[in-house]
Amino acid sequence: MKAFKKYFDILFELGKVRITFFVAVTTSVGFILYSGNITEKIILPTLGVFLLACGSSALNHFQEKDKDALMDRTKGRPIPSGRITPNGVLVYAFILIVFSSLIIYYSANTTALILGWINLFWYNVIYTPLKRINSLAVIPGSIIGALPPVIGWSAAGGSISDPKILAVALFFFIWQIPHFWLLLMIYGKDYEKAGFPTLTKIFNNRQLSRITFTWIAALATSCLLIPFFDVSRNILSIVLIIALGFILVWSTRNILTNYIEKLIFRKAFLHINLYVLAIVLILSLEKLLLIEF
Repeated sequence: MKAFKKYFDILFELGKVRITFFVAVTTSVGFILYSGNITEKIILPTLGVFLLACGSSALNHFQEKDKDALMDRTKGRPIPSGRITPNGVLVYAFILIVFSSLIIYYSANTTALILGWINLFWYNVIYTPLKRINSLAVIPGSIIGALPPVIGWSAAGGSISDPKILAVALFFFIWQIPHFWLLLMIYGKDYEKAGFPTLTKIFNNRQLSRITFTWIAALATSCLLIPFFDVSRNILSIVLIIALGFILVWSTRNILTNYIEKLIFRKAFLHINLYVLAIVLILSLEKLLLIEF
């Protein structure tokens, strides 16, 4: 039993399940926003995207095994810690990618599968190598976080050119940038130690705090496009969305003055993620309850 748990923990960690679970959540949100309900049809596409994200994450572990070994935050990961061989990770990633692709294809449609493959390609072939040479790689890399709700929308039968889902995708795109830069403010020295080009080498803490806060404000502003494009019609939902935006900006304003304290950035990181989770919950509940007054 202990041996089984040991291997399960390794596979869990390779799949970055704490992150890929939220990928599954945003995929299901896209599905709900188009279909307006939760049926058994949501299960397999969401599972497929989750497993595809896990496969992509496992492949990323293989790609960054040398860098991970240099960082305090990541040196305990399965490959650098010697708990699994690099070839074993490649096999695991390949199995997940193939299996998840079959699930998406047979439970959804070709468009959803192609979008999933685009995300896989963008993360492992574009973003992962790019962040080794450019400190602004997170901006194009944020497409990775924007596509899952579009995949869910497509899986439910929606058009990927619909302004409604594009407004939602833009919201998730912008969220990725301050999300990463807050992590950078916390673990900047670790990234530098591994040889990654970081903004901490270009800007001082005060400047980077201002840039990050600007992106946080942009995130709160971008959320206003959601009711503008008729994704949300409920007056209470719209008021909550606007209020939460003001609360987010107000609760993270301390990074402008206490930019030396890592605790401040940890709190801002928590607040920004709770904010996104709250928006997801509001939109989903409104759609499921069919409240449009």
